[in-house]
Amino acid sequence: MSEQQGLKRVLFVGQEPETVDFSDPALPPGMDAAKIHAGISTGMEQMKAQGWHADLCLVKPDDSARVALERQLTNTPYDCVVIGGGIRIPPNSLLLFETLLNTIHRHAPDASIAFNTRPEDTAEAAARWLGNQ
Repeated sequence: MSEQQGLKRVLFVGQEPETVDFSDPALPPGMDAAKIHAGISTGMEQMKAQGWHADLCLVKPDDSARVALERQLTNTPYDCVVIGGGIRIPPNSLLLFETLLNTIHRHAPDASIAFNTRPEDTAEAAARWLGNQ
C-alpha cells in the first residue's frame, strides 16, 4: 500500500488543541493546548523514528472534521490511522468519534485503525497493528 516498499504510512487524527474544552471532567486535570501540542510532536517524532511516514490531521469538533479527514484519506493511502484519545474518550465527543470512524471505514477500508490514550503513545498504538500487516 505504501509508496516505497516497506515504508508504512500512518495518519494521526486528533482534535485541534485550541478547540478542546479543558473544563470537561473526562480529560486529565491540568491538560492544556501547549501540553497537547508537545505530546503530538513527541508522538510524530516517535513514529518517524520507527521508520514510518507519519502525517497529522487535526480537526475541529464540528462538521468540518469529516471533510478534512476525507480529504486526507483521499489524497494518501495509509496503512494505519490512529485516532487520538481526546476525540475518543470524552463522552461529548461521541458524534465526532463516530463520524471519523465511519469516514475512515469508507475512505481507507484497508487501513488498520488504532487508538492512543495520549499523544505520546501514538507510535505504540500504531505499532500494535502495523506489526500484523
